[in-house]
Amino acid sequence: MNADFLEIIKTRRSCRKYRPDQITDEELQAVLEAGTYAPTSRGLQAPFIVAVQNEEQRAELAAMNAEIMGVASNPYYDAPVYVLVFAPSDAPNPVQDGSCVLENMMLAAHSIGLGSCWIHREKEMFATERGRCLMKSWGLPDGLAGIGGLALGYPQGDPSPAKPRKEGYFRIVR
Repeated sequence: MNADFLEIIKTRRSCRKYRPDQITDEELQAVLEAGTYAPTSRGLQAPFIVAVQNEEQRAELAAMNAEIMGVASNPYYDAPVYVLVFAPSDAPNPVQDGSCVLENMMLAAHSIGLGSCWIHREKEMFATERGRCLMKSWGLPDGLAGIGGLALGYPQGDPSPAKPRKEGYFRIVR
């Protein structure tokens, strides 16, 4: 395995504090493109990725997610970009496909110096009328489910070191 790639995997952490400045178009394109190369069931490329930089829409998304979570804070940690992943509800493996897309984007983000954090509750957010209206405004087809999201931006501060890996994490059967 490429040592640099293994180091990217070992050093990526969830980022919960972001600088307010917007990432570059090139950085955003690189992260989104990495998502498009995730493995998908039957090679269908069923997921859809939406990057939201618009301040008003980010505020609306944060309010929707916070309401479901039952908090007043911003579940997206005030990141300058929210990346949302959707997949057709009737796809062979929508959650698995979307999860691979999200992981590819988190690793790509880390590799170019960006921070990211997987955010939950998109399934519930986009099952609402409000969520379906947003998806329609973004030109997405009907029948999609929210899989997950990412807070994305320049990290504010250094990440914590990795916790030691637990004993017996994996088994080899020969």
